[in-house]
Amino acid sequence: MVIIELPFPKFKGVLTVEEAIWLRRSIREFEDKPLTIDQLSQILWAAQGISYPPDEFRTAPSAGATYPLEVYVVIGENGVEGLKAGIYHYLPKRHAIELRIEGDFRERLYRACLFQSWVLKAPVNIVITAVYRRTTRIYGERGIRYVHFEVGHVGQNIYLQATALGLGTVAIGAFYDEEIKKILRIEKDEEPLYVFPIGVPKYWPRSNTEEIIQYIKSNR
Repeated sequence: MVIIELPFPKFKGVLTVEEAIWLRRSIREFEDKPLTIDQLSQILWAAQGISYPPDEFRTAPSAGATYPLEVYVVIGENGVEGLKAGIYHYLPKRHAIELRIEGDFRERLYRACLFQSWVLKAPVNIVITAVYRRTTRIYGERGIRYVHFEVGHVGQNIYLQATALGLGTVAIGAFYDEEIKKILRIEKDEEPLYVFPIGVPKYWPRSNTEEIIQYIKSNR
């Protein structure tokens, strides 16, 4: 088991929340550039990191603090500076990633995601899964709805944090569930819900954002 401690997240960036909301768009074309480990660290923290250590509360709300979600990172060859290509599992309590399987799995993930090319081209793909029983054991069938609320909160956190870092992403929900499970080698009761390709955008779809984009690039 290889566990890599991530850099401590930052709590203040170069954009306000309002600016990140204003700039947020779905980005599907990426430069052939790796992410830094600091960028990866920040995005994973925004997704499911610990925001209040005494009670281990996380950065996204969870019904009854049941935390049904798991976060995996599919890193391509030269996808993140200093990290091997492979499938990693995020460990929120340690703010670390565990290397589960070594190798570049983007081709398989791309096929499982109905051949959406941005999955293949992105240096990093984040995959979010859910273990529903963690929430349904308390809330019954309605807990399924709560899990879906939660993954939506996490998805928006990823979008806004990526934007604040000058990166781009797009939420993907179209994929073959069983193929994703085989790629990640997860348990039968763990269900994939979202895939987020992440990378440096080739362009931004709004021409009037250039001033802020330059601001992001000069300060990150």
